[in-house]
Amino acid sequence: MESPHRIDGTAITLVFGAEAGEPPSLLYIGGKLPDDEDLGSLQRAVRPRRHGSQPDVPRLATIWPQAGRGYLGLPAMALRRRNEALVLDLVSGSGSLAADRSAHFVLEDVVAGVRLAIEWRIAAGDVVRASATIVNLGDTPLAVDRIASLALPLPGWATHATRFHGRWAAETQEATAAMPYGRSGGESRGGRPGFGGANWLIAHEAGFGANHGHGIAMHLAWSGDHETVIERDADKAIVQMAARLDPGEIVLAPGASFTTPEAVFAVINGGRNAVRQAMHAHLRGDVLPGRADWPVRRVHLNSWEAVAFDMDEARLVRLAEAGNAIGAERFVVDDGWFTGRRNDTTSLGDWTPDPQRFPNGLSPLIAQVEARGMDFGLWVEPEMISPDSDLYRAHPDWCLHRPGMDRPTQRRQLVLDIARPEVNAYLFGVLDNLLSAHRIAYLKWDHNRDLFPNDGVGHRQTLALYALIDRLRAAHPTVEIESCASGGGRIDYAILSRCHRVWPSDNNDAIDRLRINRAWSLFLPPEVMGNHVGPSPNPITGRMLPMAFRAKVAMFGHMGVEADPAAMSDADRDTLAAHIACYKQYRDILTNGALNELAFDDPGLFGTMVEHEGRILALVARTDMASDYNTPPVRFAGLDPDRRYHLRFLLTDVADTVLSGRMLDEAGLVLPLSRPATAHLVYLERLDIGQ
Repeated sequence: MESPHRIDGTAITLVFGAEAGEPPSLLYIGGKLPDDEDLGSLQRAVRPRRHGSQPDVPRLATIWPQAGRGYLGLPAMALRRRNEALVLDLVSGSGSLAADRSAHFVLEDVVAGVRLAIEWRIAAGDVVRASATIVNLGDTPLAVDRIASLALPLPGWATHATRFHGRWAAETQEATAAMPYGRSGGESRGGRPGFGGANWLIAHEAGFGANHGHGIAMHLAWSGDHETVIERDADKAIVQMAARLDPGEIVLAPGASFTTPEAVFAVINGGRNAVRQAMHAHLRGDVLPGRADWPVRRVHLNSWEAVAFDMDEARLVRLAEAGNAIGAERFVVDDGWFTGRRNDTTSLGDWTPDPQRFPNGLSPLIAQVEARGMDFGLWVEPEMISPDSDLYRAHPDWCLHRPGMDRPTQRRQLVLDIARPEVNAYLFGVLDNLLSAHRIAYLKWDHNRDLFPNDGVGHRQTLALYALIDRLRAAHPTVEIESCASGGGRIDYAILSRCHRVWPSDNNDAIDRLRINRAWSLFLPPEVMGNHVGPSPNPITGRMLPMAFRAKVAMFGHMGVEADPAAMSDADRDTLAAHIACYKQYRDILTNGALNELAFDDPGLFGTMVEHEGRILALVARTDMASDYNTPPVRFAGLDPDRRYHLRFLLTDVADTVLSGRMLDEAGLVLPLSRPATAHLVYLERLDIGQ
């Protein structure tokens, strides 16, 4: 038996062990252990006892499961050589190292000609990043049909799981249940993570709540297809996360290697809000590009719900004037600005300003926008092509297609094969020209259909997307990019390492957004979630909601407006302007603070509070009619019980008050929350001792 090894974060410890020559086992994952913990005693304490009907030597939970030696679950890797399945017996090789915050394990099968390196690294927020690299040591090609980024044996307390599912306009629906026996999970096959949500998972103990419970939050940081497999039997529970590969998609020549995307996970004790603290710290510290140097989050006015395709320079200038009057700081021209685009059937790929709508190009419009104190943003969908476009007529072979077969469309468009060098070069050229010729501060990068046919192209398509964005950002480092994919169809930490925000849903109905944003906020901080005030009635749900409610909800994200202010009533326009001014006053809290969900037993109540340096902004909202007149008090967990807080009820005439943290936590505030579509903003400031 080899000696165990440990790696430590700020508040967590992982302990690895191994039988002689075997893949490493995970002996402990949890809160930080004492520096002098006896790891040998720990290993003996957690070693499974033999029971009936199993191998004579019980196996510990390995981080790289493989067939043989009595393991009956799904192997972490499936390979073929000469088109025959390769049976592996990987054993520990030279070069393994576990020290400080990272572990590197080398496994080899000399007979099969395969070497594997497993990397686990504790990053910002005590989030662990895991990946694997395979090397073909043989003298013939090696096909990689499946290889896990993460194989995580779960602790015994992780008996339940919160999983996510959804659809267009109804993303991130949570489903919590005991883990079933057998195999479960999910995958995507559309060339992007999609709306299915299987690339996000929280394994946890029963009774996992807003502020209590052990859990492990997991995510595959990959913008293409994925698969998540959960296995539970009488001996173990294990989760595997991997990029989903088609047979033949990855074939390694002799000496070649392949590295998986990274999976990330956070082991926490403190419920859903502890997940948020870990994941938000990780994004802000290690993922978001140049996060420490971001300017303030400017309030957007997006043209889509205001004008849709019916645009020209004069109409957009009027819309910009209306946006400036309510306090917008960025004017975004959405779909419809480029040559020939009058509806969604044409012109994708022809990325030049429409000469009829903009006879002098975009520069005069941008100048008018900037003269009103706003910067300028533009919608693009570079990965797509319309069959009715100049680009398609010139290069019909540039789209993904099967030779000799029909070319099925979605949203009346096809997908460009951006892994072809000439296609990628064309896209960089047209986007680079746009950004070089105009003062464009922001790109809304959309992706409105699945990849099909996608026979063996999804992985290289994703890598080509990364290369295109990386090249564009290198050429234009100050341009902010939003990832949109019909809403939340492509949100992951890999795309966020290249972008500045995401569009969580095309549905900006404020009641639906409360639920959608609460789920996304488990993994995403508010400053990266675009959150806009939409029109009433809402174009997707048909729901009519008061402006004060819509605006309060929109403040808890990267705030924007997706409506025509000039078409609003004077009262609504004034209300919206007041909320935008309020957002600007407190956005430093929202952008930099620690977000916590307020816990309610009532499913019609939603609450969020964000704290930064002793200042707190909280939103409490009701979506339905309360069953009782006296709704439960709103309790603010996590305040310093021995300090006093100055409370201000924003955008109301309710008088300020001062209360202790203990009172606010244990007794709470009674707010008028019996009627549907009611929301309150509460500002709390921690007072100095003695005040």
